[in-house]
Amino acid sequence: MTPIHITLNGAPLQLEPDTTLAELIATTGHEPQGLSTAVNGDFVARESRSHHVLREADAVFTFQPITGG
Repeated sequence: MTPIHITLNGAPLQLEPDTTLAELIATTGHEPQGLSTAVNGDFVARESRSHHVLREADAVFTFQPITGG
């Protein structure tokens, strides 16, 4: 299969077709519960990551949520 090309936090990356956002996050070495995610500028909730299949040219951003008061 031909890989797809995305960006992760601005860096180019190749993935296998049909890779989910959850699968991608698992490869980053970060605790999935400690990250928030957005694809093409749209927030993707943790519980939706396993259903969100990445597509050619997607821009994925991960960030730590800000807490405090």
